[in-house]
Amino acid sequence: MPAGGAVLVDSHAHLDMEDFDPDRDEVLERARNEGVDSVLCPVELTEPRSLATLLDLKNRQCGVFLAAGVHPHRAKFFQPEHLARIRDLAASGLICALGEVGLDFHYDFSPAEAQRQAFRDQVALARELGLPLIVHTREAGEEAADIMAEAGFEGRGVLHCYTEGWPLAERMLAGGFFVSFTGILTFPKADNVRQVARRVPLERLMVETDSPYLVPAPWRGKKKRNEPAHVVEVAKALAEVKGVAPEALAEATTANFKALFKV
Repeated sequence: MPAGGAVLVDSHAHLDMEDFDPDRDEVLERARNEGVDSVLCPVELTEPRSLATLLDLKNRQCGVFLAAGVHPHRAKFFQPEHLARIRDLAASGLICALGEVGLDFHYDFSPAEAQRQAFRDQVALARELGLPLIVHTREAGEEAADIMAEAGFEGRGVLHCYTEGWPLAERMLAGGFFVSFTGILTFPKADNVRQVARRVPLERLMVETDSPYLVPAPWRGKKKRNEPAHVVEVAKALAEVKGVAPEALAEATTANFKALFKV
């Protein structure tokens, strides 16, 4: 638990995935024992089990918040019905953000043009609904920023699992975005990520696990599955990078989460 009893939030965890089928409730209990009192889980709307699993979890557990969207890897399956589902979930107060959405040109899981169209449509809907965006970019950050600008998206959001350079972060910070970091901060070869994190103002930072991926040190190599309790290690690494006390980092990132997602 962070020093001083400060609480943390895992701002991005995929608890809908099959990796967590055996022990979701225990995973959340372990997180609470480490001082992590809230977790945001993105619903992947092209995977029917994702919504069902996360709605059940939200109904049974306190501190679980949801977003919904179509990930760029799944953009080839994007349909207008997914926009309608987002509208319904927003109207019902079941989601606090639209995401994760964006562009990923590192992999070719979906064609680039399919990714662009899905992203444009979801950015437009977020603008209409007044929802913040959870944005995933990889080797596509400037184009994603251009699409948001062209759509007139003036709402706020978060650059999730940030690994791109400072120029994009600076551009998006100027537009009101937050920047979220993962266990990559603890990787020996991630100096570039740490350099960017050092420059992001404390009032614009968030921490996340991106569970079940990106296990941070000291668990890296010992565990195959990441989980929300490990966001404590991300926060420790970020506090060290920023040169602030762990409790100050926890307080700031939790306040930032609440301010962006209005929870």
